[in-house]
Amino acid sequence: MRQSGLPESISKLINELAKLPGIGEKNATRLAFHIFRSPKIYSESLAQAIIDTKTKVILCNNCFNFASESPCYICRDTERDNSSICVVEEPLDQLAIERSREFRGKYHILHGVISPIEGVGPENLRIKELITRLESNSVKEVIVATNPSVEGEATALYLSKIIKPLGIEVSRIAHGIPMGGDIEYIDEITLGRAIRDRKHI
Repeated sequence: MRQSGLPESISKLINELAKLPGIGEKNATRLAFHIFRSPKIYSESLAQAIIDTKTKVILCNNCFNFASESPCYICRDTERDNSSICVVEEPLDQLAIERSREFRGKYHILHGVISPIEGVGPENLRIKELITRLESNSVKEVIVATNPSVEGEATALYLSKIIKPLGIEVSRIAHGIPMGGDIEYIDEITLGRAIRDRKHI
């Protein structure tokens, strides 16, 4: 859609930026003008970074995380624990867990969750590849780190049902009160889970 009073090229840039998640027309306009006012080398660098993302990034054929080569650097890391696999919904979830520095095993990215309403079943996720991976490796524990949503819980239950017969322990990450949070403001579902998942100190 042509922005009134703007050159077609800027209008087109605004329209494309507005398609990004969380970016409305106002933010898209602000970003477009920032790009326009920046040195040409910045625009070229930005454009090249976008092209490289689409042409040089692949999926690891082992864990299905984004990577520049396969297997990815985490799957190649011989110092990580091969007996433990953390299953997450998306690559960004893996990044978040890595930032915590609490997990030193390997990962498996599902690229979504089971959602019948959206027509997403187990066959649409990387579950078959996970089972193949578990059958061919000495994995002792699978940590299911899907989000605490209805779909995330359904996916966790499904994974537990098909993994336990393999003789592998299945655990679920705890969900509770965030650090610095006030109990009086925590929703009842989160608070109830925090009580159920309590641990001895």
